Amino acid sequence: MGKSLILALLILGLLGGNVAAQTKEAVFAGGCFWCLEGPFDALPGVLGTESGYTGGQLPNPTYEQVSSGTSGHIEAMRVKYDPELVDFGKLLDVFWRNIDPTDAGGQFCDRGPQYRSAVFFADEAEESIARASKAELEAARGFKIVTEILPRTEFYAAEEYHQDYYKKNPLRYHFYRQGCGRDQRLRQLWGAESKK
Repeated sequence: MGKSLILALLILGLLGGNVAAQTKEAVFAGGCFWCLEGPFDALPGVLGTESGYTGGQLPNPTYEQVSSGTSGHIEAMRVKYDPELVDFGKLLDVFWRNIDPTDAGGQFCDRGPQYRSAVFFADEAEESIARASKAELEAARGFKIVTEILPRTEFYAAEEYHQDYYKKNPLRYHFYRQGCGRDQRLRQLWGAESKK
């Protein structure tokens, strides 16, 4: 192997290592996972989103198992992001304004424990940021936030047809979102901030 090839491989390895080190993940649950992807995908610094399931004991759950409410899992979304461009606190700002944090029975027209809202933390720093963010919102808004703050557990990607549903099926997604009353409730709770 020539010296120039070895040097090129070393440089690529170093660059690749830096890129990987700059990627972090966050997991949020806010009812239907289809409805959380768009707001996060639009946020600068977010590299991608993935719909899935977390919080239960059943390995590799299916949509049918989770939506039945018997698997212990919650519909959730994993966000991959560059922490140099967006931080966990900003992700929380977007999350709060796209859910109803006062509803313990699910989200909007999706009812049951599998649709409840939650922030999943990876470490003590994320837990502290999430709890502080929740307390600040309660103080500023004057409402009781029931969204859970839980340790992150295994995340299972949802079936392919759920990924980027809002892009693949824009008309069906629009009717679902409107019929579920999501945007109306978000405007009631957050006013102009619901468009953040």
